[in-house]
Amino acid sequence: MLILRHLQRGVSLVELLVGLTIVAILLGTGVPSFFNWIQNTQIRTAAESIQSGLQLARSEAVRRNASIRFQLTDTMTSACIVSAAGTNWVISQDDLAGTPGACATAESESGTLRIIQKHAGTEGSTNIAVNATEDLVTPATPGLPFNRPIIFNGLGKIPAPSITAGYNVSIGISNPSGGSCIDAGGKMRCLRVVVSTGGRIRMCDPSLASSDPRAC
Repeated sequence: MLILRHLQRGVSLVELLVGLTIVAILLGTGVPSFFNWIQNTQIRTAAESIQSGLQLARSEAVRRNASIRFQLTDTMTSACIVSAAGTNWVISQDDLAGTPGACATAESESGTLRIIQKHAGTEGSTNIAVNATEDLVTPATPGLPFNRPIIFNGLGKIPAPSITAGYNVSIGISNPSGGSCIDAGGKMRCLRVVVSTGGRIRMCDPSLASSDPRAC
């Protein structure tokens, strides 16, 4: 009886080198794109967190019919201060300024600060930079750093002096470790969260044309 044997052969050195070259090319083209995607994801995560925090502060102000504060802070320790470059945020019914414990205080419906919710910027977005400014609406003009709490009233609006009449608060989110923003010639899709005195909160992309509904 004839037994058919299948010939088995390995991979030649040339074939192995060709395969390794192809893999190296794919990695060389894919890794930078993946890196940019990761860095841009951190920007979006931080922007969505700030937007969600502002929306929560507004809804709590309406629900409680009370003034509720949203503040960006430099740290989450007892020594925290409200900062235009703060990557953390705290929502409270009372003022953090000059209060012992401040951001280290636990969330509670009672007590000195009545902190509703807080978020550390290191959660999912460690490389993020934040820059909050108070910008003139008409004509659109970038303003000075915004170092105050955003205070929503019981109607969900933000009366002066929390935000000056005729101005918006613009919270810019970038990622310097990933490079510069697209509108500055880089590859980072930087975002902004814009808050109006009427209580409107929206996320926008400053790199898009004004005709795009996602643009700032």
